[in-house]
Amino acid sequence: MRIEIPEFCVVALIGASGSGKSTFAKKFFKPTEVLSSDFFRGLVSDDENDQSANTAAFDALYCVANKRLDAGKLTVIDATNVQKPAREKIVQLAQGQDCQAAAIVLDFPEELCQSRNSLRPDRNYPPRVVRSHVHELRRSLKYLRREGFRHVHVLKSPEEADALEIVRTKLWNDRREETGPFDIIGDVHGCYDELCALLELLGYSVDGENCTARPPVDATTQRARRAIFLGDLCDRGPENVKTLRLVMNMTSNGDALCMPGNHEIKLLRRLKGTDVRSTHGLNVTIAQLEKEPQEFRDAVKVFLDGLVSHCVLDGGRLVTAHAGLKEKYQGRASARVRAFCLFGETTGETDEFGLPVRINWAEDYRGKAVVVYGHTPLAEVQNINNTVCVDTGCVFGGSLTAFRYPEKTCLQVRARREYYAPVRPLATDPPVGDMLDIKDVLGRRRISTGLHAAITIGEEHAAAALETMSRFAADPRWLVYLPPTMSPCATSCLDDYLEHPLEALGYYKTRGVGRVVCEEKHMGSRAVIVLCRDAEVAKSRFHVEAEGEDGAAGLICTRTGRHFFDAGDAGKAGKAGKEREILRRLCAQMETTGFWRDFDTGWVCLDAELMPWSAKAEKLLKEQYAPTGRSGLSGLAQAIQSLERAATRHADAFAVDKRVSGQNVDLSSVLESHRLRRECCELYVDAYRRYCWTVRGLEDCRIAPFHVLATEGRVWNDVTHLAHMDNIRRYMTGVDPLFIPTDHIAVDLSDEASVAECVAWWIRLTDSGGEGMVVKPLDFVAKKDGKLLQPAVKCRGREYLRIIYGPEYTLPEHLARLRKRSLSKKNRLALAEFSLGMESLERFVKREPLHRVHECVFAVAALESEPVDPRL
Repeated sequence: MRIEIPEFCVVALIGASGSGKSTFAKKFFKPTEVLSSDFFRGLVSDDENDQSANTAAFDALYCVANKRLDAGKLTVIDATNVQKPAREKIVQLAQGQDCQAAAIVLDFPEELCQSRNSLRPDRNYPPRVVRSHVHELRRSLKYLRREGFRHVHVLKSPEEADALEIVRTKLWNDRREETGPFDIIGDVHGCYDELCALLELLGYSVDGENCTARPPVDATTQRARRAIFLGDLCDRGPENVKTLRLVMNMTSNGDALCMPGNHEIKLLRRLKGTDVRSTHGLNVTIAQLEKEPQEFRDAVKVFLDGLVSHCVLDGGRLVTAHAGLKEKYQGRASARVRAFCLFGETTGETDEFGLPVRINWAEDYRGKAVVVYGHTPLAEVQNINNTVCVDTGCVFGGSLTAFRYPEKTCLQVRARREYYAPVRPLATDPPVGDMLDIKDVLGRRRISTGLHAAITIGEEHAAAALETMSRFAADPRWLVYLPPTMSPCATSCLDDYLEHPLEALGYYKTRGVGRVVCEEKHMGSRAVIVLCRDAEVAKSRFHVEAEGEDGAAGLICTRTGRHFFDAGDAGKAGKAGKEREILRRLCAQMETTGFWRDFDTGWVCLDAELMPWSAKAEKLLKEQYAPTGRSGLSGLAQAIQSLERAATRHADAFAVDKRVSGQNVDLSSVLESHRLRRECCELYVDAYRRYCWTVRGLEDCRIAPFHVLATEGRVWNDVTHLAHMDNIRRYMTGVDPLFIPTDHIAVDLSDEASVAECVAWWIRLTDSGGEGMVVKPLDFVAKKDGKLLQPAVKCRGREYLRIIYGPEYTLPEHLARLRKRSLSKKNRLALAEFSLGMESLERFVKREPLHRVHECVFAVAALESEPVDPRL
């Protein structure tokens, strides 16, 4: 015997005590799928036979059942379930979870159940209990479907149960194995000519006279494309019958799928003889159908009656429904789900036009699947939070739109005319950008990235990032990336050095990296530049209305997501704003060099350094470094003067530990110590002064891009760092002196001469006042045994480190202490932040919703609040 149950449903095992339900469950279901009342009685009372614990046991059982069903897991309720109230709870459970209820009944002879029960020493049920179970079961059999069980299977004997085969079937809406490519078409409403024109634009071979269309073969996948119609095929428009014929022919040939719209359901009811009002264009369709033969009208009725409310496609990554679908309803089947698919969600009120007031469910959508829908006519395609509304009101004089998947692009044809006057004017406001919600980022979170294991963000760090993001950060729609922190190289063992190139190069050599690229570490501040070619790209891609008409739009931000320049300056109109002037000049540079053309993009995200450091950190220099240098030099000068005078006196002296106060000390050694400290302080002042030059305007600044991080359709983490340097030199320097290349060399780690040349280059660089270098593996992303390596390590110069560790850090006693510094936490943060940065760009390029992109950006900001030695 073969029975079928849905892959996702609630299964009620029904049978008297002793019928063998638990044995049956073990044979046909996974242990995790079966929730046994006996087990839960034991769980709450330590006695599986304690009937007084039933209330608590079933409370626990249904709590677990709901959790399983929340996750879309088949759940089996193993209890007698012979009484109607017990079964009602199971049906209510299924209805609450928008899934079907199935009943498998073990209707075995009473004598068998009594015999089995008597042989169980753990059971002390009297015979009358079993007799009552059997009686109640048989009295209930004919009512099970009426009670709400969609599938009822009755087994009459143990032999029948032993020979049973249970087949789990997919729900009709489950088409996850179909991966496309798809062309998803919005509400047609009888606009047949526009439909044919759109299909031809999509590459279909259309025979308008015979109402057929054959799909093209996709060049990328080498598979035929498939059309998906979102319903509302008819009513209001001029050619409803032809539209129905075309869609019916395409679906019967396997070239299309079709969802029902509310207009199809109303038409179906009319064709079945139900008295419905012929409003909203139904009268037009009925009049046209009445001219067709009965055979066609019957075929239409069968076609409409077989349409499924929604489809889950491409492994669950795509959902199509006429009016959209919340995440919790996707892949489920119930009257509530079907109603949502047909009509959306309403408040029960009507607006000034007499139309239902709809709840914009898409604003709160957080599902991973892209939901493509229609139903609500708009002047433009609305794309928010991974949902796309493609009803652009063709019948009302708008457009007929197709959404291409997986490309996630739209094609449209304009309506030839207005066929039906809209009751409510089509919305002309531009599409709203994705909405962020505080619940998206608060609390402890785990974020999966493509490069690194799941990254945990602590609740306290999320709260700290929220303070920064909500009060100081730039518009989050621009923040598609924040750069990672960078770990220094391992501590050097060489005399007088805390950091040295040999340790930086050794990190990669010992991990199997053969070639590295060493780049000059600029004496500036990190800047992320997001640049759009024009205001139209900013509007369509970032949902930002750019100001001005001067040819560029975008953002320059710091590592923490703040505007690089003060808001008052960056927000000034015209060319006075530094930010806008830089963006305008960079856009012009890239136009001249052909970047936009060669990269086939309208936007770019760059990682860069903006110099001098004082352009951003002038306050820090004036209020921290300069006072330290002045007071140090002044105080030491006076001390040395006093020591020099004291040293001229003739007095007996003997050595005293310098930590001991006393008058009889060796003044010459103290004087020498102070002169050494003054020399250190002078070197400290020289070091930070190199970062300062007069900045009267942008002509005194320099910007050095070093990564083309992402452009439309691509994250550039699959090319080498040498290729990045070449692209920067070719497209972003050489025209405008504001933008400069980064000096760099390639190093073969297996060649001692190449390594020696690198060390000499670093020494020349730092001796001439340079900050140091950044060492990167040749490949942008490097791994060893599947484990991600540091994307870069910095090796800072001996004199620059005075700014970081203090003027006297090179003194032997200080250097010995600093050599014990720990880098493990810094290394961990650098890897996590790099992975999050790449993930945020990947999500943006794939056109995932803003909250998904911002999740990674926010996490980088949160990790920055973790306590770590700031000198690293």
